[in-house]
Amino acid sequence: MGTRMQHTPTCKLAMLAAAMALAMVASGCAVPESARGADSLFAVFAPTSPAQAAQWATDEYNPDLQYRGTILLANASFGGEPPYLELYLDYIDHEDGNVRAAAARGLANHGSPEHALLLAERLGYTEVVDRQFRRTDDDEFVRQECARGLQRLHNPEAVDTLLLAMREPDPTDPRLLAEPNAEVRAAAAHALGQYAEFRVVESLIGYGLADASLTVNRNAREALRTLTGQDLGYDRAAWRAWFGSEENEAPFAARRAYIYPVFRRDRKLIEYLPFVPQPPNEAPSTPVGLSTAELLSESN
Repeated sequence: MGTRMQHTPTCKLAMLAAAMALAMVASGCAVPESARGADSLFAVFAPTSPAQAAQWATDEYNPDLQYRGTILLANASFGGEPPYLELYLDYIDHEDGNVRAAAARGLANHGSPEHALLLAERLGYTEVVDRQFRRTDDDEFVRQECARGLQRLHNPEAVDTLLLAMREPDPTDPRLLAEPNAEVRAAAAHALGQYAEFRVVESLIGYGLADASLTVNRNAREALRTLTGQDLGYDRAAWRAWFGSEENEAPFAARRAYIYPVFRRDRKLIEYLPFVPQPPNEAPSTPVGLSTAELLSESN
């Protein structure tokens, strides 16, 4: 019905499943301890085997199985191999929202900066006709995954979408392009912390700190701290005064490295036993496409 999935022949799915299975065998079918997007029980292949996950992911008749298999692959340490990336790209336009969300997770965890544009497309708006816009994806779960994914992939072309995604709806102007879900706005606010642009700081102060959601406020403050090295709390007037000061010629001079949020939890009692897998905790990192050298050059 107009989606990439429904235009994918059955033979292509079969070939993809075979390629995925072979890739898993080549990798030893090891149980991954962590992945760039691990944040749930699906972060490890226990008790589900990698081969079973591949079979589920390519089951063209059952969206629930497609979601379960794809999210398992997306969170696997080997989930960035070409067959899996092809699967995520096929499924980012899937008719089922859960499958689209799983594909977004896969692109976020294993993709490249160019894939950030696909996430931004799903997060933002599409022009219909005569400057009339509609939201590209009405599923809030999908938009949340895309906003979180843009924390892990650096691409300045995604800034416009992130600015809109952080904006709270204005009841006095229903035509304003904005994001109704506070969790999505909060994720977008955090992602903006990697872009040292004047308009980003202005929006974080004007919209992020003014948001009705405390989560959005907190993430906007964290983004401002990252971008400027300053901490003026939630005082918008103080931030405006500091940022607009004539003496403040280099507002990004004290910029800090942007680190995206990671999954982390303490060990459960059973995980203290020998040979029991440890929690799939992630190591802090900067977004793909944003190097330390770039951070230093943008700050000077």
